[in-house]
Amino acid sequence: MTHLAPIRFPWEVPPEHGSAVEVAEGVLWFRLPLPMALDHVNIYALDDGDSWTLVDTGLDTPESREILQGLLAGPLAGKPLRRVLLTHHHPDHCGLAGWLQETRDAELVTSRTAWLMARMLLLDEQERPAPAALTFWRRAGMDPAILAEREAERPFNFIDAVHPIPVGYTRLQEGDTFCAAGRTWDVRVGHGHAPEHLTFWSREDPLVLGGDQLLPSISPNIGVHPTEPEADPLGEWMESTERLAAFAQDDQLVLCGHNMPFTGLPIRLHQMAENHVSALARLTDHLAEPKRAVECFPVLFRRRINKGTYGLALVEAVAHLNYLYKRGQVTRILGKDGAWLWRAQTEE
Repeated sequence: MTHLAPIRFPWEVPPEHGSAVEVAEGVLWFRLPLPMALDHVNIYALDDGDSWTLVDTGLDTPESREILQGLLAGPLAGKPLRRVLLTHHHPDHCGLAGWLQETRDAELVTSRTAWLMARMLLLDEQERPAPAALTFWRRAGMDPAILAEREAERPFNFIDAVHPIPVGYTRLQEGDTFCAAGRTWDVRVGHGHAPEHLTFWSREDPLVLGGDQLLPSISPNIGVHPTEPEADPLGEWMESTERLAAFAQDDQLVLCGHNMPFTGLPIRLHQMAENHVSALARLTDHLAEPKRAVECFPVLFRRRINKGTYGLALVEAVAHLNYLYKRGQVTRILGKDGAWLWRAQTEE
């Protein structure tokens, strides 16, 4: 492999909640809290001269609303918020988008898939898990005690943390350009973590808005869910990583959705791909004997999976198994307990 510059972090500490850091001319970096192990999300404000564009919005919680109102009255005061740009539909990125549309008359700009997914999920409120979810969990071999607990509880619903999104948005797609902060940004789409995830690459300077597609030190969750149990998000992720690598440069400052802005995108893309290649190799060896998805946690993650990370581990394990299955590298049969038993394909 050609020598690539190491990953570097120009800032040692993130901005305090309610304060701003200027990361490039006309670009401000903020943070909003998340009530989970990953305890923050990065949002960015782009100075459009007579107005602002906000990139992602955080969850719809009282604390985030208060912080965002303070930002609008403080660092962003004096000019209206004209646009909200969503990189993807996940709640920690789109939670307050609808609220800003309603209270600030802001234009929503995102991909078609992100808008449709958010709107659909807002309508799908459940008091108990759907039968498809229970079947999916059983097929993955979920521990019976955990399954019974989940079956009796109200699951997380999108509307619990996302303000209703009104009708009307502006679509961006692969190959488009987007003008903001005195720059023309090329729109490039990634998949895997979220369908039709938008990334933005400045033509004027080495600056990239990466959302969760381009993270520096953690891997975004790549999961299969009950809505599409036969999906292959890992295949989509690998294709996206290879395609985006053609545009990556060592000096680009990547403004990411979590953790710290960084440079060294080429090596990071290589690392992200290799991490999954290595995990797939370990998984294939592990499947010399039939295993359920939950029995693959130790070789895939090589760390303790607790209650807080169990769901994320399960959907990512299924994603890796589906990847191998789609490529004919593993087989599966239903066990007596209703769980898929996966096994590496043996040569005849």
